[in-house]
Amino acid sequence: MTGPVTPTDLRTRFAAALSTLYGSEVPAYTTLVEVSQEVNADVIAAAGAEAERLGSIERVTAERHGAIRVGTPEELAQVARVFGACGMAPVGFYDLREATPPIPVVSTAFRPTDRAELATNPFRVFTSVLVVDDRRFFDASTEAELREFLGARTLFPAELLDLADRMERYGSLAAEEADRFLALATAAFELSPEPVDRAWYQRLEAISSVAADIGGVASTHINHLTPRVLDIDALYERMEARGIEMIDRIQGPPRTAAGAPDVLLRQTSFRALSEPRRFREPDGTVVDGELRVRFGEVEQRGVALTPQGRAVYDRDGVAGLPDTDDELDAADLAYYVRDDEGRLLPLVYEDFLPRSAAGIFASNLTSEGRSDTTQQASLRGAAWMRDVLGRELHDPYALYAAERSEHGAH
Repeated sequence: MTGPVTPTDLRTRFAAALSTLYGSEVPAYTTLVEVSQEVNADVIAAAGAEAERLGSIERVTAERHGAIRVGTPEELAQVARVFGACGMAPVGFYDLREATPPIPVVSTAFRPTDRAELATNPFRVFTSVLVVDDRRFFDASTEAELREFLGARTLFPAELLDLADRMERYGSLAAEEADRFLALATAAFELSPEPVDRAWYQRLEAISSVAADIGGVASTHINHLTPRVLDIDALYERMEARGIEMIDRIQGPPRTAAGAPDVLLRQTSFRALSEPRRFREPDGTVVDGELRVRFGEVEQRGVALTPQGRAVYDRDGVAGLPDTDDELDAADLAYYVRDDEGRLLPLVYEDFLPRSAAGIFASNLTSEGRSDTTQQASLRGAAWMRDVLGRELHDPYALYAAERSEHGAH
C-alpha cells in the first residue's frame, strides 16, 4: 500500500494478519472459517436480501472478534494504545469473577463505535486483565509473585507503542510505518516458543486455568478468534459432521421461532486443542509437552436490546419478547433506525454477554480451579477501568441510543 494509511485501513489489515497467524497456529480455526462461509453462502442463497438485514455479506465474511488476556493495568493501558491506533475504543465493562465458575478477570471490548466504521470492518477484541489482588483467588504471597513475574515482562515493544501514539495523534501513518506497526503488533500476539515454567504454571492452574494462561507465561497471545455466521445451529452440526469436537451447547439466547428476530449474541466453539509447548522443569531441563488453552469460537449476532428489553430477556428469556420488529420497536425493547423509505432496520448487537463469555471460557478450562468466597473481593468497576485506560470507556447502551436518536427511529 502506498500513501497515508488510516486507522480504518490499519484495522482491516490487522484483523486479516491476526486471522492468518491464528490459522497457522490452530489449523481447526481455518476449518471453522471455511464452514462459516459455506453456511453463510447457503443462508444467502435461501433467504436473499433478508439474510443481510443485520449486515452485508461482505461485512459478515470479514467480521472477526478476538480475545486476549493481559496481566496488569499497565499492560491493559498499552494494549488500548495499540487498538486505539486501529480506530478501536473500549466499550463496556464485564466482571467474570461473578461467573460460574468464577474467573479472576475483568474485561472490556475494543471496537469501532461509529456505524460506518463498523460496516467497513467491525473488528473487536474482548480483552481481560487479571485481578491479582483479589483474595478470593490469590493469597498475599501469590499476589507478590505474580506482580514480580508480570512486572518483569514486556508484551509490547516501545517502537510499536510509539507508532500507535503517532497514528492516534496525526490520524495516519506513512506506508512503511504502517507496515512496521502491523509486523510488530502481529508478532506481539504470536504464541511464544519460550519454555513455560511448569511448577509455576501448575500452581496458578490449580487456582484458575485462565490465571495460568495470563500469569504463567512470558507473553500474551490470541486466545481465540471468532468468525460470524448467519446460522450457528447449522454450523454446529456441520463442524461435528467433520469430526471436530464442539463444546456441549450454544451459549446465549435459544434459537428464536421462525420469522422472529434474532436478539443479542449466540456463541459456541470447538473444544480447546492440545498444542505442543516446551516446559522448564524444576531441575532446569527443558522438555516437550502440551497445553490445552486455545479454542475456536464462532458467533451469530442479532438485534441489540434496550435496557428494558434486556430486563425482559434476563427475566423471561426470548419467550418474553415480541416476535416482530415492529412490536419490539413499539415497546422500546430493541434498537432500530429507519431507512429513507421509513422501514425499520435493526441495529446489530456489537457487544458481549458476560454469562456467555464465561460459559465459553468454562467449557474449555482444564480445571475449574478454586476460590475462597469468605475472602473480600477487590473493588473493580467501570470507573476503575476508565482510570486505568486513561480514555473514555463507552457505555454500549448510550452508543445504540445515540444512533437511534440520530436516525429518528423512536
